[in-house]
Amino acid sequence: MTTATAELLTVPEVMTRLKLERSTIYDLIRSRRLTSITIGRSRRIPADAVRDFIVDQIEEAA
Repeated sequence: MTTATAELLTVPEVMTRLKLERSTIYDLIRSRRLTSITIGRSRRIPADAVRDFIVDQIEEAA
């Protein structure tokens, strides 16, 4: 597995990491709170985007 491949997560992988439902992940993507890219017909979320989302949520809660 290459570094680039390891950094792109599938929606189910993000669902597991954030413990959220599929519809919530897609809502976050639609509202641009979670960055994603489309490769062909597949949606991928950079691992950095997930970390940034978590940091933003912690800052908002503080």
